[in-house]
Amino acid sequence: MNKKEIIKRLYNDYINKFVFKILLAAIFSILVAASTSATAWLLDPAIEKIFLNKDKTLIFLIPLAIIIAFSTKGIALYKARIVMIQISEEVKKMLQIDMLKSFINADTQIIENKHTGKYISNLNFDVAQITRMLAEAFLSIFKDGLTLLGLLSVMFFQNWKLSLIAIIMIPLATITARKLGKRMGKVATEAQEKSGDLNRYLIDLFKNHKIIKIFQRENFENERSEKYVNDLKEKSIKIASVYLRSTPIMEVLTGFMIALLIFYSGKLIINGELNINNFFSFLAAMMLAYQPVKSLTKVNISIGQGLSAAKRIIPIIDIKNEINLNEKDNNLQLTQGTITFENVVFSYYSNFQNEVLKNISIKLNGGKMTALVGHSGSGKSTLLNMIPRIYNPTNGSIKIDNQDLTKINLSSLRKEISIVDQNTTLFDDTVFNNIKYAKPDASKDEIFKAAKLSMSEEFINNLEDGFETKIGENGVKLSGGEKQRLSIARAFLKKSKIILLDEATSSLDSTTEEKIQKAINELTYNKTTIVIAHRLSTILNSDKIYLMDKGKILDSGKHDELLLKSDIYKNFYEKQIQK
Repeated sequence: MNKKEIIKRLYNDYINKFVFKILLAAIFSILVAASTSATAWLLDPAIEKIFLNKDKTLIFLIPLAIIIAFSTKGIALYKARIVMIQISEEVKKMLQIDMLKSFINADTQIIENKHTGKYISNLNFDVAQITRMLAEAFLSIFKDGLTLLGLLSVMFFQNWKLSLIAIIMIPLATITARKLGKRMGKVATEAQEKSGDLNRYLIDLFKNHKIIKIFQRENFENERSEKYVNDLKEKSIKIASVYLRSTPIMEVLTGFMIALLIFYSGKLIINGELNINNFFSFLAAMMLAYQPVKSLTKVNISIGQGLSAAKRIIPIIDIKNEINLNEKDNNLQLTQGTITFENVVFSYYSNFQNEVLKNISIKLNGGKMTALVGHSGSGKSTLLNMIPRIYNPTNGSIKIDNQDLTKINLSSLRKEISIVDQNTTLFDDTVFNNIKYAKPDASKDEIFKAAKLSMSEEFINNLEDGFETKIGENGVKLSGGEKQRLSIARAFLKKSKIILLDEATSSLDSTTEEKIQKAINELTYNKTTIVIAHRLSTILNSDKIYLMDKGKILDSGKHDELLLKSDIYKNFYEKQIQK
């Protein structure tokens, strides 16, 4: 997107909702400009009437007028800034909400394709740049632009010859601002990258804190953290230095300008072509014009930062999902619950050349338990995640009771599916709310029953506040087995007809596993169940077992059949018996 397209997009989607408030800020800016110009203009009659002509009638009126002018300027400037801050914060809120909605609704592959820290940087760093552009740059265009016009009017009114000399500074300042603006856009992009790197590192640091301790890598991480912080510091210094680079340039230009004006105006006064009162009024106007000119040189820099940030944010808001909600399509009609994979091929966005699943064609019988076994990385979890359409096939199709998953309402599909994953995801909330997450309208009795069926009730009651205990980030206060049991409780609560179990008992000790296996048997009774398990003891009674390796189905059958016809499966089984 070019700058015009970005500005048009920001205006149409966000800024145009606040046109009235922007006009209000513009009115206040007009008052600022008028009062500033009036201050410079009042010096003419003040010097002429009071100091030169000693007019006693104006000795009170002119100072009073100056007080009114300054008071008007102060109040109007305050009001204008407040209005623009309100607008910028509203736009900031809208941008962040749109980005969060995009994150929430995005395909899982899209989220997995970029580190969380980068997205956090987009949400905070980039949005802050746009907020600053609206709060400061846009106000400066109104306030300083109008003030400069007002002061130039005073200057031309006093002496047009001097004014022509003075306005030479404006195009010089504009050229400076344009060059600095281009430079700022590049530096701001680099700073955003470093901010994203720091956020990414911070997330990894907290997530892997225990590993750092175990492997005694504190010194290594201290060095790494210093590098990330230092890199961001260097970019922040560069931004500040580019932003401030206009100051010495403007000071030098102003110094030359004032010197030239004093020299030329001195000649005019000596030749009787300029009165002293006109000169002081002109000089005051020119000195007051210095600040808006200086501010306007920085406007281009702020706009460059803001537009550069918007260029990174808008594609996130505009993320196009491959997995459509199909809201207008027919709902899934479950009869048997039979799931069929027909010539399914799958590759991740990040590596299209590497097929994770290769021409999979299998049938998972409805109301029965089907197991997937194989080495890590064989494609078992990927295949499982394609049933609720977390991923879409690159080629081929998946059907439930002969209904193509890509042609049915996605909500109705996921309503019928529960998953218990080996990587249990919990929220930093109470135990009660974590279970309730599976069914927001569930009653207390339903939640307590789900906890009981999942063998969670005992350990929950032993917690400090029972069901109201906050379990920390991703359930850090719970053991691996306790977290998995909460995940199983969710599945009980949802009461869906298709159950996906991905290493659902991997974190349980043998005693607890025996108990939880009974609960899982009840959970999966007469339901279509797909199980991934390294412990073959949990899948011996499966209706069918599929042996997978490197994205392919190597063999299939019941446990006894596979022992006889598959050396790989037999090897799997014998190794576990030896354990």
